[in-house]
Amino acid sequence: MLEIKYVRKNLSVIEEALKNRGGKIDLDTFTRCESRRREILLSLEDLQHQRNVASEKIAVMKKNGENADAHIAAMRDVSGRIKDLEKDLTETDDIVQGFMMTLPNVPHPSVPVGRDENDNPVLRMVGTPPVFDFDIKAHWDLGESLKILDFERAAKITGARFPLYLGLGARLERALINFMLDIHTDRHGYREVIPPFIVNRTTMTGTGQLPKFEEDLFKLEGLDYYLIPTAEVPVTNIYQKEILNEEDLPMKFVACTPCFRSEAGSYGKDTRGLIRQHQFNKVELVRLAHPDHSYDELETLTDNAETILRELGLAYRVITLCTGDMGFSAAKTYDLEVWMPGQNCYREISSCSNFEDFQARRASIRFKRKGQKGTEPVHTLNGSGLAVGRTLAALLENYQQEDGSVVIPEALVPYMGGITRITP
Repeated sequence: MLEIKYVRKNLSVIEEALKNRGGKIDLDTFTRCESRRREILLSLEDLQHQRNVASEKIAVMKKNGENADAHIAAMRDVSGRIKDLEKDLTETDDIVQGFMMTLPNVPHPSVPVGRDENDNPVLRMVGTPPVFDFDIKAHWDLGESLKILDFERAAKITGARFPLYLGLGARLERALINFMLDIHTDRHGYREVIPPFIVNRTTMTGTGQLPKFEEDLFKLEGLDYYLIPTAEVPVTNIYQKEILNEEDLPMKFVACTPCFRSEAGSYGKDTRGLIRQHQFNKVELVRLAHPDHSYDELETLTDNAETILRELGLAYRVITLCTGDMGFSAAKTYDLEVWMPGQNCYREISSCSNFEDFQARRASIRFKRKGQKGTEPVHTLNGSGLAVGRTLAALLENYQQEDGSVVIPEALVPYMGGITRITP
């Protein structure tokens, strides 16, 4: 959530930011409510002054034995008007607060202006895509021919867009999770956590999923609980409504959790394979950072996610999301896209974002600078390190062999118990 004082003073900046994002938010509602709010405050100030003056006069009249009934009656009328105005002020503030909850973050000045994914500039290309001298397969065909993925039976168990891993497919998923967690904890210094996979409305609101994106979530019937769409939600909220010390920053967490997404509005898009599922595993990196250093932290976090791709020998590229393609809460985002030869394109495998103080204001995560009295919001960052199912899909497609087998990258062999190849 943006700071309301900032919005009041920078309406033209907000309007331009929304225009660049392609958003359609009615700023007239905000300005109208703000105008009404100022009117109410001025009226309240005048009436409260009248009440104070009347109270003093009544006290003097009573002390002198004079009849103050008329003044008392007039003060009752003023008090009633004050009560009505205070109710109006509460209602107006509620409308403004609701508006603020739907207002997206302002992009950082370094974010390129653009309409959609076609305007995202490539920041760097890493690695060389493999060249094959045989007809290659997409990962869904490889997985089924190797009997390690079964989408048909998964659909029977639940429905479309749910995976069923079998045998070495399940082991490879588990190997990837452990490999990623070990890299991020042992090499990058993240603290591993296992958070709840079900969270409440306050927690969802803190990271920006609510109220705007409720249709994308799985809600438990009869309860105000939600299945998490990403570990970002519970992990960022660990210090919800708390004040941290400056010396505690940055705080770095890594978590592997299942993620649950309804994918509302995406029907017919990426329906095959492991790219867009209702349930998937993801290793998530979360940082609570000092505002003075959060953009350095974003570069480090992104490199941490890239490490997994480099270690696995996968070709990828890093793109900077333009204003029109960024998420609701983000101030700046890098996407990592891995080469998928079976689909002849790059696919997103990680999204690394700096939210600045946008989430921290909503979740009330603050810190105290050393030697200063007040507090201020921390900056929050997160990124996938990585999406596990998509990484498995990339391995199958990039390491497939002419005989239908798939070679296990050297870095994963210890996690596979020495297995070097998955064969039909």
